[in-house]
Amino acid sequence: MRKFLEGLYGLSSLLAGLLVVFIFVIILAQILGRQLGVAIPSANELSGFAMAGAVFLALAPTLRAGAHIRVGVLVRRLQGRVRRALELLVGTFSLLASGYATLQLWRLVLDSYRYGDLAPGLLPLPIWIPQSFLAVGLTIFTIALADNLGALLRGELPSYLAEGGGQE
Repeated sequence: MRKFLEGLYGLSSLLAGLLVVFIFVIILAQILGRQLGVAIPSANELSGFAMAGAVFLALAPTLRAGAHIRVGVLVRRLQGRVRRALELLVGTFSLLASGYATLQLWRLVLDSYRYGDLAPGLLPLPIWIPQSFLAVGLTIFTIALADNLGALLRGELPSYLAEGGGQE
């Protein structure tokens, strides 16, 4: 199971990176197109969709690396059971909030698909496609939160402390 999860987090990171490269290519094409008098339809819209997808797909790998911003002023002062209880409370709340957001985002994707919603730009892109990147990224983030909460419940260090060197 650990190998599968690590592969999932790696795939999420790879997809986020590919979307950033896609943004680069779109912007470069837009710059070159202006010089040649060619318009790239919906370039800004596509790069915006790709940026949102990249951010959401990078959530889980960023959590695993311990690179999310945490308010550690209080946590650093706590020790033992109190710190563990706070980490469990925050981990549980985070998992519930992320799980709810994931469910609602997948509902939005399904509704957009059912109703045939299109992006408002020149390119008639079905909006469920870019929304799916967000939903997949948030789903993987929710899995990573569950993974960390499971580690806390087993008495292990969560990945954001173990792999991130305890950055807070």
